[in-house]
Amino acid sequence: MSVRTLPLLFLNLGGEMLYVLDQRLRAQNIPGDKARKVLNDIISTMFNKKFIEELFKPQDLFSKKALRTVYDRLAHASIMRLNQASMDKLYDLMTMAFKYQVLLCPRPKDVLLVTFNHLDTIREFIQDSPTILNQVDETFRQLSEIYGSLSAGEFQLIRQTLLMFFQDLHIRVSTFLKDKVQNSNGRFVLPVSGPVPWGTEVPGLIRKSVKGGWIISPFSVDTRYSVNRPVETRMAGTSKDLTSRTQESIAPNPLAKEELNFLARLMGGMEIKKPSGPEPGFRLSLFTTDEEEEHAALSRPEELSYEIISIQATQDQQRNEELARIMGELEITEKPQQSTNKGDDLLAMMDEL
Repeated sequence: MSVRTLPLLFLNLGGEMLYVLDQRLRAQNIPGDKARKVLNDIISTMFNKKFIEELFKPQDLFSKKALRTVYDRLAHASIMRLNQASMDKLYDLMTMAFKYQVLLCPRPKDVLLVTFNHLDTIREFIQDSPTILNQVDETFRQLSEIYGSLSAGEFQLIRQTLLMFFQDLHIRVSTFLKDKVQNSNGRFVLPVSGPVPWGTEVPGLIRKSVKGGWIISPFSVDTRYSVNRPVETRMAGTSKDLTSRTQESIAPNPLAKEELNFLARLMGGMEIKKPSGPEPGFRLSLFTTDEEEEHAALSRPEELSYEIISIQATQDQQRNEELARIMGELEITEKPQQSTNKGDDLLAMMDEL
């Protein structure tokens, strides 16, 4: 697994989340000033300097439940509130949209271009907020600096890490089903025609190593690859009966304490401020009717249920003590496997709290 995958995963899923929220805010006729405040608050939290610093540190990906906890808190960083069913649907749309984009990348390095596209769209949401815009621009600079010099092999490892994360997610999305880019079992349909990526050869030649040099043998020269089909991913609809073949293990995670440590550091950097002033909060739904929302909550497959971990973590001693108390209540009995990575040092520090 690549230790450089987490920033790309987080930023792209965050971009998809903002697309969907923007669409639903418009669909529910939320006043423009209130909708802008919601997006500004979420983006400001998402690109908080301390949060981004923690995010860009080389580290392995953690479980889907751990990441889901981060997005649950991020989505509620403003006056907007989502119930469990709407948050489930939002996360499903985020993951499936980005999974499809990763599958469509002609070259592994194109994952970086997808990330830049998401950042460009995020910038459009906050054109009237120079301070937040500077936060996004700084993240753009860090992306260019860190990932611009990576080799093709390193990007291939990043792509493989992303696909491993998504490999068991086959959630049906109505937009994808309508466009016939997704089968009824939730698996994507990828085209096999069109131009090959720049700098690559058309499939059809077999190179065999022989004494004295290389021999090129003909095989099939008619097949060409293409993964450039554009697809609208901003629609917020999914099929009423969400189905998946996901079988996420319910066994205790031996790295559970390390995941909590990861969440503590990330969430501690968010520095979410409580809404001030008399402006009341409001509820946003990702469903067209209350009946559809209730049905989705009752029929959701158990393997897609994410138990959100409530964690409060900041730099002050009082919050650290609270985090230690929460971790103690979780009664995690399994110890993480011994290894030599920096995660062990962080875990040891957390155990000393």
